[in-house]
Amino acid sequence: MSPSAQRIDVHQHVVPDFYRDELTKAGIADAGGRALPDWSAESALELMDLLGTATAIVSVSTPGTGFLTDPAEAAGLARRLNDHCAALAFDHPGRFGYFATLPMPDTDASAAEAARALDELHADGVTLLANNRGTYLGADGQDALWRTLDDRGAVVFVHPAELPAPPVDGIPPFAADFLLDTTRAAYLLVRNGIPRRYPKIRFILSHAGGFVPYSSHRMALTIAGDTARSPLDVLDDFRSFYFDTALSSSPAALPTLLAFARRGHVLFGSDWPFAPTAAGQYFANGLDSNVDPDTLKAVDRTNAEALFPRLAATPPTPPRALPAPVRLRQAAQRSAASLVFKLLQPGTG
Repeated sequence: MSPSAQRIDVHQHVVPDFYRDELTKAGIADAGGRALPDWSAESALELMDLLGTATAIVSVSTPGTGFLTDPAEAAGLARRLNDHCAALAFDHPGRFGYFATLPMPDTDASAAEAARALDELHADGVTLLANNRGTYLGADGQDALWRTLDDRGAVVFVHPAELPAPPVDGIPPFAADFLLDTTRAAYLLVRNGIPRRYPKIRFILSHAGGFVPYSSHRMALTIAGDTARSPLDVLDDFRSFYFDTALSSSPAALPTLLAFARRGHVLFGSDWPFAPTAAGQYFANGLDSNVDPDTLKAVDRTNAEALFPRLAATPPTPPRALPAPVRLRQAAQRSAASLVFKLLQPGTG
């Protein structure tokens, strides 16, 4: 992959020190079975330089603020996180945007914070976990939030959380449960008609939508039988979602995603720093190696420009001028990652 790719990464996370401290006080040392990674703006920029990313739209991963049972504390932490991300974007113009954190499952407080973040802090959208303490997106009682987001034509980044059930020994939640969690949320959103009732909201599903592209027809027939709707209408609702490629642009998953998603609805994602740099390189190589140049350009950048017009209004930020040793090291990393990707593909025999 070339630094000239000028990618827009819609799935990159921040872990500010004050947020890590709050999680530590609550006895939380991981997210979805992955240890909380180190994060800094400089390390994020280094990863972006390596992957050819011009702009990252960052978000806070699970558990968001849902680990706080006091609604006022959760709302306060969401405000602090959003102020931090707004400052990050301001301090690094062109390099960072952000999806605002909302204090779910309190939908009224979340609607208020969404309005503040979108109207005053100029957030690029909001993050919603697929489930919040067992209540999934699309459940009853969330209309105040959907109205607020629909009124603003907001982008909603749907990120998985841990399933509301004990994990299975030997299966870390991020490896399989996260995909089911996203799929459950997408199912309920479509089942309960949220994309049709609030058509101005644009939903991005993490990790290629979990199982949505693969199981879309099966789910559509089930929903149609349950609601007496046309299966074609239900499929159309599933295809209204946007999808990111984080940990999903493999030769097995990517063709299914591209065959299912609407044109313009697939976006680049890395999932850094929860996905380590090597994983980001591996799946970026999968994208670089398995699509035609026009599709690659669309996924890397132009699809996101259409979803976030501010990014199309100004030229991409030129790659940083890096010292020669750093450029050589990154070139070696890219070559090694490309070789590893080729070696790990299954044979045809």
